[in-house]
Amino acid sequence: MDLRDFRYFEAVADFGHLGRAAEAMHRTQPALSKSLRRLEEALGATLFEREGRRLKLTEVGRVVLERTRFMRRTMDDTLQEVTDLARGAAGHLRLGGAPTAADRLLPQLVHALLERAPGLTLHLAVDVSASLLQALRAGTLDAVVGPLASAKREFERHVLFDDPVVVAASKRHPLLRRTAPAPQIGDLAGYAWVLPSPDVSLRVWLENTFERNGLAPPRVQVESASISLMPRLIAHNQLLTLISRKSLQAGPVGTLLREVPVPSAVLERQFGVLLRRDGYRPPPVRTLLAVLKEGGQRLLT
Repeated sequence: MDLRDFRYFEAVADFGHLGRAAEAMHRTQPALSKSLRRLEEALGATLFEREGRRLKLTEVGRVVLERTRFMRRTMDDTLQEVTDLARGAAGHLRLGGAPTAADRLLPQLVHALLERAPGLTLHLAVDVSASLLQALRAGTLDAVVGPLASAKREFERHVLFDDPVVVAASKRHPLLRRTAPAPQIGDLAGYAWVLPSPDVSLRVWLENTFERNGLAPPRVQVESASISLMPRLIAHNQLLTLISRKSLQAGPVGTLLREVPVPSAVLERQFGVLLRRDGYRPPPVRTLLAVLKEGGQRLLT
């Protein structure tokens, strides 16, 4: 079997369309058709079935796609490892960070990385956890820094510290002025919220928590994933939000907001770095792990 056939097969699977895949691979459509036929003959199975104008993977095709991506990542890693050895260079690090990591950790982390490896170059991607994990899985990111709650077992986890998430509000919020009885989770349903988009794990967790307690979903008045915006968004109103307890203990966030003490609305989670289990670990990734292990907690101060 020709490895190029697997590359063309992956492109067709990604686009679901022979013409667009051929254009992306700078090949003719007949050439890709011939490549697919050759691969199907070698495997003794059909890889695609037509669904209107699109090509849909068969059950065998899905298995072959998974193995094809593994082979491509292995080849990419091998090339990267040989290149690193030949250059003896610090290399290039493709690092993903969830919004929390971007606001609280990435600036200090980049500074620490460049101090240790001045020749290092970096690509930083800030996105929601689901997108970052997909990029890590596909091999377009080397590592992801952020909460580990949504991480799958397929990834190697390096825990840096505990990072519980709590309900927060303005210092003047009515729930914080109450002394008795203490606020309960049902009280949180009476106020509007600032929350990230519906596909973010924090919001999913809060909605599930409300549901388990027999409450309607939280009423979202503002959608935002920016930690830096949060203090100003709710400092002078009665909105509630979810935020890391550590964020409340330092900087401008802690001067404007307070934790609403509702134990049943605390998400216990961990913060750390995720890597692919099956990938080559280039020097930049080893540098990243060394920096995080030596001073991950101190990077927040």
